[in-house]
Amino acid sequence: MAELAAYIARAARRALPKPVVEATKHHVLDTLAAMVSGARLLPGKTAIAYARSLGGSREATVAGSRLVTNAVNAALANGMLAHADETDDSHAASLTHPGCGIVSAALAMAERERRGGTALLRAVALGYDVCARVSMALRGEAFRALGHSTHSMAPTFGAAAAGAALAGMNARQVRHVLSYAAQQASGLSCYTSDVDHIEKAFDFGGLPARNGVAAATMVAAGCTAVEDVFSGERSFFAAFDESGRIGKAPDPGMLVRDLGTKHEILHTNIKRWTVGSPVQAPLDSLQALVKQERIRADDVEKLVVRVSTLGANTTDNRDMPDICMQYLCAVMLIDGIVTFESAHDGSRMKDPTVAGMRRRIELIGDEELQKLLPERHGIVELTLKDGRRLRHHTCAVRGTVQNPMTRDDVDEKCFHLMAPTLGKRKARALCDAVWSIERLGDARRLRPLLQA
Repeated sequence: MAELAAYIARAARRALPKPVVEATKHHVLDTLAAMVSGARLLPGKTAIAYARSLGGSREATVAGSRLVTNAVNAALANGMLAHADETDDSHAASLTHPGCGIVSAALAMAERERRGGTALLRAVALGYDVCARVSMALRGEAFRALGHSTHSMAPTFGAAAAGAALAGMNARQVRHVLSYAAQQASGLSCYTSDVDHIEKAFDFGGLPARNGVAAATMVAAGCTAVEDVFSGERSFFAAFDESGRIGKAPDPGMLVRDLGTKHEILHTNIKRWTVGSPVQAPLDSLQALVKQERIRADDVEKLVVRVSTLGANTTDNRDMPDICMQYLCAVMLIDGIVTFESAHDGSRMKDPTVAGMRRRIELIGDEELQKLLPERHGIVELTLKDGRRLRHHTCAVRGTVQNPMTRDDVDEKCFHLMAPTLGKRKARALCDAVWSIERLGDARRLRPLLQA
């Protein structure tokens, strides 16, 4: 606890290696683009309306709107905006979507405290480190299998750490912030049944961002708390010890293991496609075949898609277009591309041409691919009407650590996501501002660029 608290307290003053700075810019811009584009979707509209109803002092911006409210409300709304869709980043080893909770909290606290771009980057990188380690200390994959939500719990601590760093807290205050974060840590994986994606947006982004900022601002206001929430018979790890069911006890030492030398933001994936994670690999494979073989939809007799059993269960003929495997693969075959617009076009799911193609698509949950998780493999097998059989296996999805997107790739994705809401000029300016964020003296200067 002493080591972790001291590390968090020094984070805003600690220089990051150049590769970490570059990666953090990628994830900050990617998350801002998810917020702005999410403002046009139902979960985002609902979050903005809710935040507006709360009022609050003018401390921080709600992206994609004209609303300025207090930091807690802004973090909540922006967190929901960032996961209003399947656009945001993910950390495979910890089973978390860190950006939507941590970047939202860091932005709100940076505006509240009027911190500059360098401090913002350092706080975000810190948040990813803490978030991932909390989940891995809890034995994330087994922990989630029991019904807990790693996506809700771990980012709460990442958001709290980022908030504490931006508030300039000392090590003792950081201890108190982590205690308030632990008291709020919660979450169930029943979000998989959410058909509107509103609760899921709250679970993944809004809840952890709000909890983290609430913890930081409470301590900043003078609230004290327990000194060491991570040890003792009534500690966080004692409360969430599932060793009786999973055979392994939590590993509190993971919280500080390689801290400062292994930066988890370097191990976090960015999505090439604005769709659910299990669909990424099949779309990569399909696009490769479409381009290489110049395939048209009319050429296809049958398509078999193989992903992990968990991935198949998540995406099989879902009502939401952006997580429906059959719909998205049909669109790729028909259009040769999947865009943000087509991935969210609910009416097109009923189009006769799309429906006809969907009937030719079979989705199989493959146990061998399940064993390869957290790596998300995907195999597509095309049977063409001329008798040819084509197969493509994507082992490293574009945007993953194994096959990363370049700065230009991220810039292109984010510009096209934000331009419909902000306009091309403002979207371009926001991208440029993030790439040169070290020059930003006050995070509030981003405010006019984020407002629709």
